[in-house]
Amino acid sequence: MPFQPVESQRLYERVAEQIVEHIQGGEIAAGQRLPAERDLAKALGVSRPVVREALIALEVAGLVEVRTGAGAFVCEAPSSRPLLNAGDSPSDILNARILIEGEISALAAECASPLQVQAIAATVEVMRRDHDAGRDWRPADLAFHVAVARATGNAALAGVVEQMWQAQHGALFALMSQRARLDQNWLQTLAGHQAALEAIGSRRPTRAREAMRAHLGQVLDVMTRDEDSA
Repeated sequence: MPFQPVESQRLYERVAEQIVEHIQGGEIAAGQRLPAERDLAKALGVSRPVVREALIALEVAGLVEVRTGAGAFVCEAPSSRPLLNAGDSPSDILNARILIEGEISALAAECASPLQVQAIAATVEVMRRDHDAGRDWRPADLAFHVAVARATGNAALAGVVEQMWQAQHGALFALMSQRARLDQNWLQTLAGHQAALEAIGSRRPTRAREAMRAHLGQVLDVMTRDEDSA
């Protein structure tokens, strides 16, 4: 029995490739507007966020131009199969973080020493100061999540958290967050960190899990909400 290729493509890549096939086949010409997100999602049997990820991947590859309020337009028909790897799916990254960091937060509430709670609190204060001073507060955001992981006493978890956070700097995540105006999510981010900190400091694992999941779930909601309902 011969070996079969292993399917390792991300869902948005498979959707993007179908769109490319229609462009290469001449069904959608250069300069033509692609169907609306909701129509593509219905035709392809996927969610609108997946379609949005596919369109942005095509934009990163230079195959389509996304015009705010007007839709996505074909730039040109590729002569060969394009490389559509624009990074991990933002939805996948955030859903993974919700699952993993929720449990990390609960464990931190059980294990954190007073000094480790103080270290978590310090990152929240640094993030607040950086924001108020007009500085980039994202390093402090990372420091918060890593500090929570370190408070579990498992050094490997801190590495996992940092790796997931860094995955958000791929081209796909960066452009989607820009379109979703994620940089305006400051107050909600601060509130989410404070809620998780309070639960960890008061040794309430269930509440800590819920707070971290709610915090990251809110970010996911911002990233995946429909633009016409924003």
